[in-house]
Amino acid sequence: MRRGGTISFSFPPFTGWVRRIVIACTAIYLLQLILESAFRISFRPAEELLALIPVFVMRGEVWQLVTYSLLHAGFGHLFFNMLTLWFIGSYLERDWGPRRFIECYLFCVVGAALVTIAVAYTHFLGMSPRTATVGASGGIFGLLMAFGILYADQEMFLFPLPFSIKAKYLVGIWIVVAIVGVFSPTQDGVANFAHLGGLLFGFLFVKFLPRRGLTYTASEQYFGARNWYYRWKRRRAARKFEVYMRQHDRKVNFDEHGNYIPPDDDKKNGGSKSGWVN
Repeated sequence: MRRGGTISFSFPPFTGWVRRIVIACTAIYLLQLILESAFRISFRPAEELLALIPVFVMRGEVWQLVTYSLLHAGFGHLFFNMLTLWFIGSYLERDWGPRRFIECYLFCVVGAALVTIAVAYTHFLGMSPRTATVGASGGIFGLLMAFGILYADQEMFLFPLPFSIKAKYLVGIWIVVAIVGVFSPTQDGVANFAHLGGLLFGFLFVKFLPRRGLTYTASEQYFGARNWYYRWKRRRAARKFEVYMRQHDRKVNFDEHGNYIPPDDDKKNGGSKSGWVN
């Protein structure tokens, strides 16, 4: 993605994880409509299973930290969330690649859920840990924060509005809206804390997490630990073999890595320094 100039949000690409998330959220919402309107089947049990309800999470239903982002409270809620995800997410996914994009999105979704749970248990402004939270807004607000940091001075033309605005100002407006929503009696304060949580974790992802992504770092640490374990096993085996050979009046030598060091006679006859090489 080219930085500088103006971005038009009229027809962004609709591919990758952005498309998968939009399709999943839309399909679940349509399923809810069909069950409730056509078959008169309540969707309430599924909501209690998938929505973010802090007391349920604390008793072990940890999948709600992610699944709540797939549910939406109404058509307007779904439409504006998916529209924002399409506009912002498409550019980030094209710039970052699919792996880092989905890592950021899920990191912000889970982070927003954790903030919501923590605030709900404080009972701040009358909030309750039994209140359900739904929507992808936490992840989307995290993407907005990431976009505002990475492309702070990028001017965006917000179709169909006849003016452009810098990314950092757009993010600032959304932060103010989220904060006002927390204290507004006409808004769901718990949900707006999820927005703030998403913004916080979007900031943390861009500023403090490895640029190559969480999965790459985790795999590097895993293989590093595995290689250390194998080297330790080889050194241990070498020490045990030295003890065994001394018990049979024979002497063998290994270096600090557990590699065999041949006798001087073997070196003179063309032998290498070490018969076993890592």
